[in-house]
Amino acid sequence: MDSTIRNKIIDLLHEHRIMTVARNRPDGWPQATTVGYVSDGLTLYLLCGTQSQKAQNLVRDNRLSLAIDHVVTDPMAIEGLSRAARAYPVGDRAEMSRMLEVLVIKHPEYAAFPKPKPEEILIFRVVPEVISVLDYSKGFGHTDLVTL
Repeated sequence: MDSTIRNKIIDLLHEHRIMTVARNRPDGWPQATTVGYVSDGLTLYLLCGTQSQKAQNLVRDNRLSLAIDHVVTDPMAIEGLSRAARAYPVGDRAEMSRMLEVLVIKHPEYAAFPKPKPEEILIFRVVPEVISVLDYSKGFGHTDLVTL
């Protein structure tokens, strides 16, 4: 992967705080949900309750699509990314603890909430397979496609 594109992806991940995640429900319909995330390089982490529909969908089928962007008034200023990825439950307590610490750094408002108990949450490591980097400043609809 070109270092310019990699740096652009990492910058976008650091700049933004939420993403829309789409997964398949058991009935085959896609379900899109907006969630907060943290990143470590190109890898994303998301946290959800163990009984949530999102968690159950990801445990059953770990494929997901996601989009990260922001509101702009000038269509030619659109930039963001989408990706096809796989989500893997994080079982390592040290990795979980580290991601919870990073979560409070990226989302300081979460510090006011009680720290979740490990048995009440699932943290998923979201590993990209395909990333589309949108940058309309390079032309309407411009996308750089990266396959990992």
